Amino acid sequence: MKPETYLGFDYGTRRIGVAVGNSVSASASPLDTINVKNEQPDWQHITRLIEEWQPDALIVGWPIQMDESDNPVTAKARRFGNRLHGRYRLTVHHIDERLSSHMALSEIREAGYNGRRSRGLVDSYAAREILQTFLNGLAGNDKED
Repeated sequence: MKPETYLGFDYGTRRIGVAVGNSVSASASPLDTINVKNEQPDWQHITRLIEEWQPDALIVGWPIQMDESDNPVTAKARRFGNRLHGRYRLTVHHIDERLSSHMALSEIREAGYNGRRSRGLVDSYAAREILQTFLNGLAGNDKED
């Protein structure tokens, strides 16, 4: 299997968390947080990350309720994924992101961060959770994180 690099996104209406990972290590790391203003992501920032990391595919969190129904952000995340594909002509995978922010917040608190300063960290760590879920699902990868 050819080594592949991925960027993972946790879409939010104010911030988008970004993580990076690859198929060789089968692990993801928090990378960055992108600001969203008037429902428009900072596309220049996203372009810089894509140019720097040269991902083979993009992974976008799919925000759904615990009962699998859509929530208020589901359609916006779908639109964001469609726009990523249209702009960068990369494959976009959508991954169930239920509890990703909760798990990210727990991880950040364990690391000793708290308060308002950790808000951007939560987004990038949630993106890491989303991307790690994708990497764990790759064929032959039984790694638990």
